Amino acid sequence: MSERVSGQTPAQPEQQPPVPAGEQQPPVPAGEQQTGLPPVFQQPEQQMNTLAGTPQKPAQQPASPLEAPKRHYVHHSYIWLGSLRMAGVVIFAIVISAFSSLAGILFDDSSASGAAGFGIFVAGLSIAIGIVVIFAACVLYQWWSYRHLWYEIGDEEFSLYSGIFNKKRVHVPYQRVQSVDQNASLWQRIFGVCTVSIDTAGGSSHTAVRVPYLRKDQAERLRMELYLRKRRILGLDTAASAPMAAAPAAVSAAAPATAPGATLSGTAQAPVFAQAPTSGVAVPSPLPVGQPQQPGNILDVGAEVWDDMRGVFAGDAVYMGQSSYEYGLSNKELVFTGLSNNTGFVLAIIGVLATVFQVVGGVMDVVGDAAGAVADTAYVVGSSIFGGNLVLLGIVACIVVVVALWAISVAGTCIQYGGFKSRRRGNRIEVEHGLLQHHIRGVDVDRVQSVVIKQSVVRRFLGYCELSLGKIDANDNAQGDQGQSISQQGLVIHPFVRLDRVPEILAGIIPEFADIPAETTPLARVALRRGIIRRGILQGAGFWLAVIVAVSQVLVNLLWHPADPVEQAAFSYLNIGFYAAYAVCAIVFALEVVGAVLWARGSGFAYNRRFMRVVNGGMACEIVSFPRRKMQFGYTSTNPFQRRARTATIAVRTAAGTGGTTVKLIDVCGDDAQAWLEWVRPRANAVR
Repeated sequence: MSERVSGQTPAQPEQQPPVPAGEQQPPVPAGEQQTGLPPVFQQPEQQMNTLAGTPQKPAQQPASPLEAPKRHYVHHSYIWLGSLRMAGVVIFAIVISAFSSLAGILFDDSSASGAAGFGIFVAGLSIAIGIVVIFAACVLYQWWSYRHLWYEIGDEEFSLYSGIFNKKRVHVPYQRVQSVDQNASLWQRIFGVCTVSIDTAGGSSHTAVRVPYLRKDQAERLRMELYLRKRRILGLDTAASAPMAAAPAAVSAAAPATAPGATLSGTAQAPVFAQAPTSGVAVPSPLPVGQPQQPGNILDVGAEVWDDMRGVFAGDAVYMGQSSYEYGLSNKELVFTGLSNNTGFVLAIIGVLATVFQVVGGVMDVVGDAAGAVADTAYVVGSSIFGGNLVLLGIVACIVVVVALWAISVAGTCIQYGGFKSRRRGNRIEVEHGLLQHHIRGVDVDRVQSVVIKQSVVRRFLGYCELSLGKIDANDNAQGDQGQSISQQGLVIHPFVRLDRVPEILAGIIPEFADIPAETTPLARVALRRGIIRRGILQGAGFWLAVIVAVSQVLVNLLWHPADPVEQAAFSYLNIGFYAAYAVCAIVFALEVVGAVLWARGSGFAYNRRFMRVVNGGMACEIVSFPRRKMQFGYTSTNPFQRRARTATIAVRTAAGTGGTTVKLIDVCGDDAQAWLEWVRPRANAVR
């Protein structure tokens, strides 16, 4: 169907400027085709002609509006690397399940006979044949899946096709793209491939669109293409493509290692921001050429080597645009980041203990009577070293295991944040880290929901914090528990930074948040008393643990009346244990009271015309700042006790996270809460 506008004449083709006398129009090479894409996606010859000012033939219009987009297949490593991964999981499960049977045959008294040896040979041969069959089946499945997996870049949307029997097609409109992230495991980094995750932020049940096993340069071009098409759909094509049009698409691997602000030959010296910031907000200027880099860490050397190698099939590096602000981690910050990791340490302890118990159980079943001899030997050795004190032996063994696991956790966290870089590039904020498993995550500035400053007890004692950006996330089950925990923290732009350096980082990487209010409205005066009652008694672990210990002691003393000396000694030791538990409960209760006092004195909120800030203090502290236009809704609530004390709870809902985030502040003065509620109302705020 065509649309005609009355009073308009058909558009005339654009006239070429006249060629001066004596000059000839540069001929177009035979077979040359124009893609119509920005120069960053043209072939190197076309880019050099563009940079040199050579006139280019106008982009050819498609022959038919129904012309299908080109199919782009993933890299062929999807077949053999995916087969190795799939077969490895299956083979590992088979070997573990068959381990006890083989060990039983091996330790059997009749294992020396010929029949037992033949049985072991047959079992081993069967396992080997099974492994080959499983691997062949995995290769066949991956090859078949590879033939049905491709993506298309259309005029208005990105489409991903997959599925062998159950066909699946995912449509992603460009304007809905929230972020385009890259993740590469160790094997993927070696072979120069990665997985691209396209997040459209469709709610708590939404899953990111994952395009697996793309070459590194193919993934980089896809990221840039999606960002450019998104900005073109939103009407920001000129500002988005201006800095890219002045840079070559393929550069040497050493080019990204240049200092931020360093210009390439023939490139623009200043990035053009895609969206002008709000008036009164400073815009970061490009880093001057030759400005010294901020101190890095020792693992950055390994990360640079990885970046230079890129991988077997990675291809040339793609110029992604100039960074206007960039920083990394110092050695001190990297070590503190590793030392402050608690989640990995707890998971490591649980995993190791479960594995040890399972292995010990299997060995005891297999070995049988031989376990008694092993236990006797361990008892004799431990007695000779510790003088027969097996309790001391157990304590030392536990300490050694805990220290070893803690050291492994620290090293793992340092490797995870090795090569950490956070940068502002045009209208995007990007973070990359990972020495073995590499991750690149980013978000458009207009998609940032909040700025979060978190201080744990250790961080607050040292004067450090974790700085992150709240953004709309999608579920990505393929990342595993560690990836999910990182995603729940938002986009961490610095894992361990001094608190007094936060304004400098925010001014450089997200100046749109420059006018966050600083003056805080404190809580009501009765908040201290109510906080002690709530945190120390009603929600206090120390208080209720003391109640449980007291009830247990009363029941033991009422129901147990020992008669012989052995039971009387056990009864006395049990009461001593109760008293020790009371001491622990008192310490926990005291810490909770101190935390309640710090919370009442350090919490508050502030707001101005454009921003709001909520501070929840205590022994750990969290500061959340967000624009008013990012608030989905806000409300106040009161219970009967709060109404009697003339206090209220204020709550704000934002879209950050996988299902949204609610920020609450308890025991605000009633008048302050009512004034804030008036500010939340759109009409009332528009008058201000």
